[in-house]
Amino acid sequence: MVEVADNGAGVPPEVQLHISEPFFTIKGVGKGTGLGLDIAYRISVNRHHGDLRVTSHVGDTRFQIRLPIARPA
Repeated sequence: MVEVADNGAGVPPEVQLHISEPFFTIKGVGKGTGLGLDIAYRISVNRHHGDLRVTSHVGDTRFQIRLPIARPA
């Protein structure tokens, strides 16, 4: 497991539902494409059969990527 955490403002629950969708962003027009978590999801979950999770509240946001030790049968 790899975990990235910060102590910022948090990610609201309504945003958490969409964070792995391609092109989803909360940034203004021209400020970003919203591809980072979509790519992370596709690599970790679809390609390596792992899991990508987010837990968040003000002061504690954590993104966890879990990869299996062995490929599922």
